Amino acid sequence: MIKIKITYLLTIAVSVILLFIGHKFAVNGMIGFQGLSQQMDRAKVQKVVERVKPNYDFIDGLDDYENITRMIPGDKIVFEAKIISGQRKGRVITAEQTFTAASIDRSKEVERGDNILLVNNDAGWFFAGYVRTNALLVLGALFVICLIIFGGSKGFNTILSLGFTCTAVFAVFVPSILSGKNIYLMSVIICVFVIIIVNFMVIGFNKKSLASIAGCTGGVIVAGIITVCMDKALYITGIIDEHSRYLINLPGDLHLNLNAVVFAGIIIGAMGAIMDVSISISSSLWEVKEKAGNITFKELLNSGFNIGRDIMGSMADTLILAYIGSSLTIVLLLSVFSTSLLGLFNSEMIAVEILQALAGSLGILFAMPLTALFCSAIYIKKC
Repeated sequence: MIKIKITYLLTIAVSVILLFIGHKFAVNGMIGFQGLSQQMDRAKVQKVVERVKPNYDFIDGLDDYENITRMIPGDKIVFEAKIISGQRKGRVITAEQTFTAASIDRSKEVERGDNILLVNNDAGWFFAGYVRTNALLVLGALFVICLIIFGGSKGFNTILSLGFTCTAVFAVFVPSILSGKNIYLMSVIICVFVIIIVNFMVIGFNKKSLASIAGCTGGVIVAGIITVCMDKALYITGIIDEHSRYLINLPGDLHLNLNAVVFAGIIIGAMGAIMDVSISISSSLWEVKEKAGNITFKELLNSGFNIGRDIMGSMADTLILAYIGSSLTIVLLLSVFSTSLLGLFNSEMIAVEILQALAGSLGILFAMPLTALFCSAIYIKKC
């Protein structure tokens, strides 16, 4: 028991140290984009002062009336708000919420008691959006509580591993991209780190985690190789949406390899499902081995294949449905404006989505026999 606790604490300590070192390395040379945007302050609406309606008399009779009204300001709401964060905390200011005349994405009009975001420029204070993090924090707290209630110590370890995963992605991987590091290499390093940490934190430092790590790594490698090969075959440019176009024109000397960004998105996105399959198979085969007693290598391997076949179908569906759900707006938009199904499925946006789904699913397929093979070799070996 003492040995297990020491290993557990050592795993946490090493993870923290590696993330700290990785963050320092990742941010080295990173361009500071913060100065390019206006600072936002959180505020609470005290009262609505007035609502101003626009006057369109000066454009009556013009031929392009509809398009002109889309270009000019519409309703304006003047309100008072008290700043609740930052250096100006406690200050009451007058701000404006404006809408375009024909806005289709009109936000809710501000009301007394609303928590909002404000920006300040030379023209004054303006509404920049609603504070949504408060509701998300409540939902996140509910998620953490449910994990601990239903999972006990395993649930706590899951929370800890999730924290390490998010830190690795947002504090190491993302800054490394923005500082010009090799995206292919950094995505592989992050995947290896997450696979090892999640398995050690959730399963523990034992044969089950070692077999799961080996099988999951193999599956992710397969997904990565397929992505690299298909990148050339599909003539991928990496410009798959409007966000990609913005990345091309980042200020400074930073020039992102968009093909590498696509590669990273595919293997990181597939890693979770592949890891789920590997952990499920390794845990199941451990139970089979413990209950069956003197089971042979071949029998355990066959059991792994049978378990994997049952898991395989649902996990492949899960991965593909996740990609379809995340890109549903793109699919709808292209379906409306595409002249034919041939053009739709040959567009780069859809081709990359299909590549993501198929590469991830193939990674799952290969992770199943690899995990079963490693489990059979490790579990049967006499120690």
